[in-house]
Amino acid sequence: MGANTSHASDLSENTSLKALVGTESITENDPFWNQLISFTFISPTNSADSKLLEEAVIPLAKAFIENNPRTGNFGALVRIFLGRTKELKISTECKDQLFIWQAHNALFMIRCLLKVFIRELSEEELHQQFCYQERAPGCCEETGSEDLLEELLLNLVHLIVEVPLLDITYSILFEAVTTLLVFFSNQLLHKDILRDGLICQHIMKGRCLCLTSRLVKTLLYNFIRQEKCPPATHIFEPKAEGGLLYGLASGVASGLWSVFTLGGAGSRAGIDQEDNPLPLSNQSLLLLLVLANLTDGPDWPNPYRQAITCFRNTQDTSSLTVEPPHTFQINFNSLYTALCEQQRSDQATLLLYTLLHQNANMRTYILSRTDMDNLVLPILEILYHVEERNSHHVYMALIILLILTEDDAFNRSIHEVLLKNISWYTERSLTEISLGSLLILVVIRTIQFNMTRTRDKYLHTNCLAALANMSAQFRYLHQYAAQRIISLFALLSKKHNKVLEQATQSLRGRQADNTALPDYAQDLNVIEEVIRMMLEIINSCLCNSLHHNPNLVYALLYKRELFEQFRTHPSFQDIMQNVDTVIGFFSQRLEQAGSDLSVERVQEVIMKGAQALPKDRLKKFPELKFKYVEEDQPEDFFIPYVWSLVYNAAVGLYWSPHEIELFSMDSG
Repeated sequence: MGANTSHASDLSENTSLKALVGTESITENDPFWNQLISFTFISPTNSADSKLLEEAVIPLAKAFIENNPRTGNFGALVRIFLGRTKELKISTECKDQLFIWQAHNALFMIRCLLKVFIRELSEEELHQQFCYQERAPGCCEETGSEDLLEELLLNLVHLIVEVPLLDITYSILFEAVTTLLVFFSNQLLHKDILRDGLICQHIMKGRCLCLTSRLVKTLLYNFIRQEKCPPATHIFEPKAEGGLLYGLASGVASGLWSVFTLGGAGSRAGIDQEDNPLPLSNQSLLLLLVLANLTDGPDWPNPYRQAITCFRNTQDTSSLTVEPPHTFQINFNSLYTALCEQQRSDQATLLLYTLLHQNANMRTYILSRTDMDNLVLPILEILYHVEERNSHHVYMALIILLILTEDDAFNRSIHEVLLKNISWYTERSLTEISLGSLLILVVIRTIQFNMTRTRDKYLHTNCLAALANMSAQFRYLHQYAAQRIISLFALLSKKHNKVLEQATQSLRGRQADNTALPDYAQDLNVIEEVIRMMLEIINSCLCNSLHHNPNLVYALLYKRELFEQFRTHPSFQDIMQNVDTVIGFFSQRLEQAGSDLSVERVQEVIMKGAQALPKDRLKKFPELKFKYVEEDQPEDFFIPYVWSLVYNAAVGLYWSPHEIELFSMDSG
């Protein structure tokens, strides 16, 4: 084969592969194995190339499923790989590239075959493929004493946590993480959430259990380090003297393929590399999310979720009386920085949500940061581009804001952070605005988008809850933010009147001809709930920080006629009292100040009036506080979501859309 390029379509005719999947057993000490795993290739990094590879592997894997019960060649291939992994750490220290290269190739082949096996077989049948050994005709012996499936899983975890990340080990570490992802990918092919399967048992309570914290820590550090993929030629470049590595790679004609560059010069690999230059970081994060969202077993909790829940900062020197299971320490500063930098991806946002919601140590640390704008701004940008994002990403971003706004110190501090020239906010030039005012603007924009497009009550509720949590701490709102609060109320008021009119007409129509017309009562009820919530938010600000918000008072006075219709409405009478008091008090002071007042003069009157208004004139209401609580059976949402991310974002993996049962393809 030499320097000729082999294509995926050639695989079915490859002599070595035909022998591997054929009817003849190959003993583990046969030179065949050394030849089989001595090939050089560039792994596919985009879905088009991955699809080509998958289609080429399917017929080979199906033949293997048929013949392996007699030959046991799959088990032999796995044992060849396991034999290589035992020396992998030493090989890395000695920079034995040949050894690492062959181990990687063996694992790559196992992964490609496994992916098809999982598609074609039940978990029990898959387990059997590991158990078959070479046997004489008529012999029924199928299983050896070792559980090769568990041994492989254990070795993959060992490999990930023990082999250091270097240029020469990048590919095999990526392959190990990817193979573990493939092991769990059976979930994609089932509509129901899979619980308590054999692979889950092995990974959650078998011999892998003691490595839980190390695996979670390593995957997190892979995410933190954001290491780029080293150039493919780095490991396999020819030596000037035609050294062993080059000689073997180019001289083994019966190997799998000598140079496997899927797609060749016309490949989109370059584009994909730019889109996803961090395959190990990306894949590690996806695996971490998959592990964290495995369901608890009948009598054991998910240890990976336990590890994510309780890990601590390396700076934390306090000793705990009782150490939580699977706890470890990690550099929170590095993790925080990576989270800030990577929020453009769904999976990084989901990790941030998971840590904020489940790890109290990380939540406390994040809320203590003085550079919260580095984290909040990317979240706001996700919400600002709501029409370009999938709904799950928007939900996660919004829930993150809701969790953050549960903290009063956060709500105060965001109004102290001044920002200049937010480039992505294009509706209006904001030369200087506080982070708090920007947050209000973006959340209100999300509500308005939702009102006109998706009409998702869940989205409304969370947006309003975040605003409500912040309302008592509103400080020096930007005039545009104050205007948008009142504009949103105007929009709701208009919508309320429209629905009320439709309801009235519906009632008249029904009386006239007895035909059933749409029931607007529910629509009216929903819109009135939202209006009340907005009034409570305005009221909370007026009661708690009136003197800090002259721009809101100005906007309120400018649009005072909006509120008149709600003054006598039974649903709003109580909450309207304070709004009425404020409007009446400041209107009177403005009348006393004369007519034709300039904007500056009006603001001056408001500023002085805010100091003069007796606090006891405003009726006290209970503090507005909303807390995010996960719904019952959160796995029904999170497991399909996580696997939709794997489906869309995993590097070098392809699943046919027609095979996916877990989620509908338009939601994935």
